[in-house]
Amino acid sequence: MAPYQLTGSQHGPLVTGAKAFYWLHTHDETGVIHIESLVRRSFTLGNFFDLWGQPLSPDQVGPAHGTVTAFLNGQRFTGYPRSIPLYPHAVIQLDVGTPTVPPQPYTFAPNLS
Repeated sequence: MAPYQLTGSQHGPLVTGAKAFYWLHTHDETGVIHIESLVRRSFTLGNFFDLWGQPLSPDQVGPAHGTVTAFLNGQRFTGYPRSIPLYPHAVIQLDVGTPTVPPQPYTFAPNLS
């Protein structure tokens, strides 16, 4: 039996059942990244993509190729996409290619800290 189950969603494959989780993970297709580390440390979007086993660079997000435009909390992020910091309620948007979509707001569930 696989340690996890994948189902399809409008956003791509989604893990729907698992016996264990990494310290960086999502629970659903919203893409909200949960940090549940036993060690207090800083994490980046690159750490998450590494665990996910997907590439992240200035010209690739997962299987999508093209110029990557990153936004952090509604502002263009001009650094390397892998270095985007993960912290509570950070809103990260990655656009691949053109046209670039204006930063989209996200409202976190009230029980997320």
